Amino acid sequence: MTRITTASSDADILGVLHETADAVFGVLNANTDWGLSGKRATQYSVDLRADAAALEVLHAAGIAVMSEESGRTGEWNDDSIIVVMDPLDGSTNASRRVPWYATALAAVDSSGHRASLVANQFTNENRWTATRGGGAFHNGERIRPSKCERLSDAVVGISGIPKKHPGWAQFRAMGAAALDICLVAQGTLDAWVDMSSHGAWDYMASVHICIEAGVSVGELGSRDLIVTQHGERRSPVVAATPALFEQVRLIRELV
Repeated sequence: MTRITTASSDADILGVLHETADAVFGVLNANTDWGLSGKRATQYSVDLRADAAALEVLHAAGIAVMSEESGRTGEWNDDSIIVVMDPLDGSTNASRRVPWYATALAAVDSSGHRASLVANQFTNENRWTATRGGGAFHNGERIRPSKCERLSDAVVGISGIPKKHPGWAQFRAMGAAALDICLVAQGTLDAWVDMSSHGAWDYMASVHICIEAGVSVGELGSRDLIVTQHGERRSPVVAATPALFEQVRLIRELV
């Protein structure tokens, strides 16, 4: 396999991300053990096997990794790439065969997001991608957010539940943040908000896809959303328009 560095083309980087998602799909498609790993709460044994399959591909390409399951591995310096990944986002959905779980991969260099991929792994047929300055795509078709500007008109994706109704038209809580956020990028949802906080592996790829699609993106505390340390947590907010973003951000005050 060709070694990936910052000098590599976007196409080559995305190629490795696709290969990584394919490797994880192979593990998930063949899996018959949906039991918990016993190593930490809510971690399934298949999470670890999916992680191992992804690491094999990424490390073979010379890519450093920061994974939910295995932490930070490999060497990351000025001429190298690190992939922030969740090999299986939505593990509980997967264990119950709810068709909404993903592999999320964000390739980052010293300047920030370089290329990202989110793959719905139920059928391995739906993938969202983005490259720096190159736009956002779903299965090769360019995507854009909705034009919704009022919370009262919005369908909002959420992780967690606010204590009282914030005034949205409707909400959806689907259990896989990486996929949920991509739906804002393509205009299916109008916004998404995290009621607590997430590790970077859950949102970094899909936030990049949103940025390239033209979505308004931010963090509750105005912190940088690009994180490569395993212990860091953030509260991302994404919305189709700047006006809607400001309204959605206020939802967190109801938590």
